[in-house]
Amino acid sequence: MNEAIMIAGMALVTFSVRYVMFAMAGRIVFPVWFKHALAYVPPVVLSAIIAPLILMPKGYLDISLANPYFWAALVAAIVGFWRQHLLTTIIVGMIAFILLKWITS
Repeated sequence: MNEAIMIAGMALVTFSVRYVMFAMAGRIVFPVWFKHALAYVPPVVLSAIIAPLILMPKGYLDISLANPYFWAALVAAIVGFWRQHLLTTIIVGMIAFILLKWITS
């Protein structure tokens, strides 16, 4: 019974926060500088999620030749900047990771 009340409460809070955002979507006008700053949110959030996975795969900072995550990410970043094509970047990064993981194992 207690879990059901907690789940219902969390659902209500989640719905309320999202409903307010949708209800106010057309009525709020942000300054230009704020809209410009919001463009950086997705890359920053993605970097914050991915960076620890790449740089700390074993729980500590590991920038060595034995870290296939770091080197595959570096290869993918270079290919991404060079080709500007998402699918190519993903495929090359995965191939680099698989090869590096196989070599270092």
